[in-house]
Amino acid sequence: MVSVRTQTSATLNLNPRTSAQRGGLTVCTLKRGITRSWLCMLMVIAGLGLVPHPAHAQASLHIEDLTWTEVRDALKAGKTTVIIPVGGIEQSGPHMTLGKHNVRVKVLAERIALALGNALVAPVIAYVPEGQVSPPTQHMRFVGTVSIPDDAFKAVVDGAARSFKQHGFTDVVMIGDHGGYQSLLESVATRLNHDWAKSTIHAHFIGTYYDAAQTPYNQALRDRGLTDAQIGTHAGAADTSLMLATDATLVRRDQLKSTRDAAAAKALGVSGDPGASTAALGQIGVDLIVSRTTAAIRQAVARSR
Repeated sequence: MVSVRTQTSATLNLNPRTSAQRGGLTVCTLKRGITRSWLCMLMVIAGLGLVPHPAHAQASLHIEDLTWTEVRDALKAGKTTVIIPVGGIEQSGPHMTLGKHNVRVKVLAERIALALGNALVAPVIAYVPEGQVSPPTQHMRFVGTVSIPDDAFKAVVDGAARSFKQHGFTDVVMIGDHGGYQSLLESVATRLNHDWAKSTIHAHFIGTYYDAAQTPYNQALRDRGLTDAQIGTHAGAADTSLMLATDATLVRRDQLKSTRDAAAAKALGVSGDPGASTAALGQIGVDLIVSRTTAAIRQAVARSR
């Protein structure tokens, strides 16, 4: 039996074996004969499922969370832009998980879609070029990193884009969270636009997404007292702060050490000082990425019309 203590010290009996049943609904009674009709009503409403579930309060912008009919209806309602977010599985030192890029680009793509107002977000493309597999180069030198050939990567992006065109999306946007494949995304968009030249459908590679997290974000961190050595180029203060602002659960705080020298940090796959990272600093980058990418998408779409 589950009991709830009320302000009058009476106890609500929630045991179905001792509560009266009428028409399939539990009639709430309190010991000492005290009735709390408002509490009973809340219980009945919850039991009937009349309290809206948070998931239904606002439809997700992620295509993978929707049914096909919901995507169809979203298209009919004007959500004709689709954002293809590209991440990657790569090492980011001992303090950030391998899925950093995938999680971050998904979160930021959703915020960009929300700002645009007419966009949905495609599933993240997680497998990307990360260096030669054997003998390993670049991030492939670290356990857990996954790399695929350039042509395989371009074929996946190309296939996804053509699928969305087929379904009725008029603007296919590509954004990437990792620097290594930016030129590959651009080449896919160029090829698609060549093939779609006689249609009203357009592909848009938005390099601004990645660029916003570089020079302008780094300068903002300098303005707040961070040095270039702290900011780093991979898994340092800039990179780690962005992760703290988007999903802090992917950061191992006990590994955010500031005492490693540059050589020791490099051996662990780190460039910069993650010990200087904060979610507040990361939010600066988030705001830059979302605002600048949203503006760039709007400009690209307007130019293509």
